[in-house]
Amino acid sequence: MTSDDDPTVPIICSACETTTRVPLPEVAEAVERHNESVHDGESIAEVDPAVVDRLADLVADDMGLLDDPE
Repeated sequence: MTSDDDPTVPIICSACETTTRVPLPEVAEAVERHNESVHDGESIAEVDPAVVDRLADLVADDMGLLDDPE
């Protein structure tokens, strides 16, 4: 269950030329549902790559993977 306070994530479908924002807890299901129903299961719709890259940077930084070796 989601609330109005949940952050939203942009989902991009290059084939449909659409972008929509989905509450974070619903992202995986929304992407899968779209790809299954519109693209015969082919992975075309995805989380905006810029968001994925930024999240990966934040996680790597949090884990200390971006620290300079001493």
